[in-house]
Amino acid sequence: MMIPRTETKNPLLGKLKKAALLGIAITGIGLATSVQAQDADVPGNIKWTVPFGVGGGTDVWARFFAPWLSESLPGEPTIMIDNVPGGGSINGANLFAIRARADGSNWLGTSASTQYPAMLGDPRVRYDYNDWTPILATPTGGVVYAQPSLGETADTALDALLEQPVKLAAQNPTGVELPVLIALDMLGADVQAVFGMRSRGEGRLAFERGEADIDFQTTSAYLSNVEPLVEAGKAVPLFSLGVLNDEGQIVRDPTFPDLPTFNEIYQARHGEAPSGQEYEAFRKFFASGYALQKLIMVPKDTPQPLIDTYRQAARDFVGTDAFKEAAAAQLGPYTPVIGDVAQRHLEDAMSIDEATRDWLANWLQSEHDVKLQ
Repeated sequence: MMIPRTETKNPLLGKLKKAALLGIAITGIGLATSVQAQDADVPGNIKWTVPFGVGGGTDVWARFFAPWLSESLPGEPTIMIDNVPGGGSINGANLFAIRARADGSNWLGTSASTQYPAMLGDPRVRYDYNDWTPILATPTGGVVYAQPSLGETADTALDALLEQPVKLAAQNPTGVELPVLIALDMLGADVQAVFGMRSRGEGRLAFERGEADIDFQTTSAYLSNVEPLVEAGKAVPLFSLGVLNDEGQIVRDPTFPDLPTFNEIYQARHGEAPSGQEYEAFRKFFASGYALQKLIMVPKDTPQPLIDTYRQAARDFVGTDAFKEAAAAQLGPYTPVIGDVAQRHLEDAMSIDEATRDWLANWLQSEHDVKLQ
């Protein structure tokens, strides 16, 4: 049985023009598998736990993927989305960790707000990413931009940014803005972050009103809401966060090929590549929050033939023109990361040594008056 696509597909997709999905070197799609679908006994019903409310970004993401996965799997299983909101995704992830069966019938959808608390040692977390295996991840990127009053070009705006205090309207220092705040600190910017925004959209509106000197938006929001400001001369893009290639290196975001990454800006300004515990913190939170922003996870003890079958099902549809056209609106110009590449990146991102964790705790306390518990 298959979930009807009309229940999960954005009704506007039929009106979209065919968009070529930009290829990036982090797909993992080319990895072949010798395990055939008939080798695994796929459950007829799969419960996909989404630890967020109905209508949120991760819920919409899961409902977009559900019919594609169902139709590509042997027997077209019913995939039921089970929303378990609370605690910024911690409650649902905790319940999944306790109750999920390792027979392939239980999936979990995670996001940056699931990864970050685990990395920061939040005492509410009862789950361990070492107990789960990724099937698929979807990345995103992001751009930092400035008021034209700081400078009409990226170079002049960066010069001014490093010579005076600047305001940034943000949500909180341990959320999606964390790697951005670390990157700006490494560049030497004196950022006066004003926390309490309910969304990145509120931060952008503060920027548009002239209440913030700099801002940051993820790719989809930047393309739809900030590029018009750039074209109108009301915003100056400074740098992107970049993307991860298969080897885990940060490279230019193909969505913004003419925009340097933070790494490039740092090297140009300091004469050497970024390094040290501060950069390790940036790199790992960037990877877990952006390069692997949303993940489909299963319990680690799920039989390998089932894991391989789920991953192969994703490979089968991700390369199709129909998926690329639909995904252009839902996922932005990024290709999902599947299988071993996602697993390798996730294991690296989630493993933070004590020295880096201690640096991060001290930095959050001294710079943003936040104490890690």
